[in-house]
Amino acid sequence: MKKKFIEKSYELAKEQYAELGVDTDKVLAELDNINISLHCWQTDDVGGFEKAGAVLGGGGIQATGNFPGKAKTIEQMRDDLDKVMSLLPGKQRLNLHAIYGEFGGKLIDRDQIEVKHFQGWINWAKKRGIGLDFNCTCFSHPFADDGFTLSSKNEKIRKFWVEHTKRCRAISAEMGKQLGTPTVHNIWIPDGMKDTPVDRNTLRKQLKKSLDEIFSVKYPKKYIKDSVESKLFGIGSESMVVGSHDFYVGYAIQNNTMITLDNGHFHPTEQVGDKISSILNFVDEILLHLTRGVRWDSDHVVTFNDELLLITQEIVRCKALNRVNVGLDFFDASLNRIGAYVIGTRSAQMAFLYALLEPHKTLVKFEEQGKNFERLAFLELLKTKPFGAVYDYYCLKNNVPVGLDYIEDILKYEKEVLLKR
Repeated sequence: MKKKFIEKSYELAKEQYAELGVDTDKVLAELDNINISLHCWQTDDVGGFEKAGAVLGGGGIQATGNFPGKAKTIEQMRDDLDKVMSLLPGKQRLNLHAIYGEFGGKLIDRDQIEVKHFQGWINWAKKRGIGLDFNCTCFSHPFADDGFTLSSKNEKIRKFWVEHTKRCRAISAEMGKQLGTPTVHNIWIPDGMKDTPVDRNTLRKQLKKSLDEIFSVKYPKKYIKDSVESKLFGIGSESMVVGSHDFYVGYAIQNNTMITLDNGHFHPTEQVGDKISSILNFVDEILLHLTRGVRWDSDHVVTFNDELLLITQEIVRCKALNRVNVGLDFFDASLNRIGAYVIGTRSAQMAFLYALLEPHKTLVKFEEQGKNFERLAFLELLKTKPFGAVYDYYCLKNNVPVGLDYIEDILKYEKEVLLKR
């Protein structure tokens, strides 16, 4: 897309938003502060590098599709991530799972992982001036085969996962310390039952006991931010999930941890955006995992849809951009994985931009004065405003492809790199 056309379109858009009392230059400066954490597992379909040719299994995790070119080594994964970030405006981080360490070809069980297995990632991130986030990996392991990890009634299994998660928090804290930006460590477990349970209570007591043991080790918040993630159901846990939303909301509030809101982890008719202002009244920060569920938690590539828009609008309307940590969480193996990242990240950025371009004070004034007609008229008018021209200009300013120009770049990388793997 030609530079002159982009700049002219932006100037026209700037004038239209100015009529509504919105300064697009200030909005773009705000957008630049939104840091999106890219999930490494989109590059390899959640396989990890514990052993050669690893594939995920167990714990309700499933990637579908067999598009060629998935990353098979850490070097390939880093090349892919570098390519992704070269096509994105704004700021990004990288989110790692514990199975993505550099284990030197040795089988290091998860209760034995150390910082040294992730030092290469820390060095990689430091060189690029980005932060890292981290996750314990409580699935795809023999000790997760019966569907229970931190809530297990088998003390050997429970202690194994407690030790694993403790080590993940220690690794996270060291990442944050070395990189000068706190690492978000997220706890998600697949624990639950396929059929109707009788003793939910003991399982939840076990989970609370495990979490209390894990969080008994304290780290400075300038190094690590802890979060716990709920789910409505999963494959193999259709009837009951131990770590439900109610459980984790209670735990997070009582223990001042973050709670993770993954918009694929709720009933399709639930609005995750509506939960944000409620939860922010009781905890300091939250973590978002942005995805797109189709009929279930199927982790499709994030698109600019009503659900995503409400989430970003609520964050902006709450003036909570500095209290929300934003990450992506999808794994789609049915299309080019680089393209999936770029589409998903740009969609999230456009949703935040759309929210920032609202004349918030005017809309609130209408609402408080009972001017519901005027409020609705403005909200409908905003749908016709050229926010796309503003985003195109943002890409131009960041020296990345504008509009659909990234497609050619990705297809070239596919031909020269991905299809040769």
